[in-house]
Amino acid sequence: MEHLEIERKFLVVSDAYKQEATSQVRIAQGFLNTDPERTVRVRIKGNQGFLTVKGPSNLSGTTRFEWETEISLQEATNLIDLCEDVILEKVRFEVPLGNKLFEVDEFLGENKGLVVAEVELNHEDEVFERPKWLGEEVTGKPEYYNSQLSKKPFTQW
Repeated sequence: MEHLEIERKFLVVSDAYKQEATSQVRIAQGFLNTDPERTVRVRIKGNQGFLTVKGPSNLSGTTRFEWETEISLQEATNLIDLCEDVILEKVRFEVPLGNKLFEVDEFLGENKGLVVAEVELNHEDEVFERPKWLGEEVTGKPEYYNSQLSKKPFTQW
């Protein structure tokens, strides 16, 4: 499925989101290509596999082309073996608020200590309710892109 992804990303300032979460799942992901013009990601989410291609972000960092398709768990496992060095691991919590769903990623391994929340929007200027645990906005800051966290992990900042 392809679409324009419009999202904003924030640091998380407390673990209060855990009590509000309706689901959580462990994710492992690797990158076949981390070029910002055409990022290619392989993801294992629970027992599902996905292959995703993302285009470059716009100037504000909120909008980019995204194409994703589900692949078998075996295909995803095989492709992860071909990925660049660092495989990102995280636990994703889904937290509904109003008519929005916040995806809160608690990173593990070399990115332990980093917790970010993303919210997908219908348009860049959309107003949305902000949970109390939402901190500084990091939308458009490349160091917070998963593709860059795989190259320069949070614990090395």
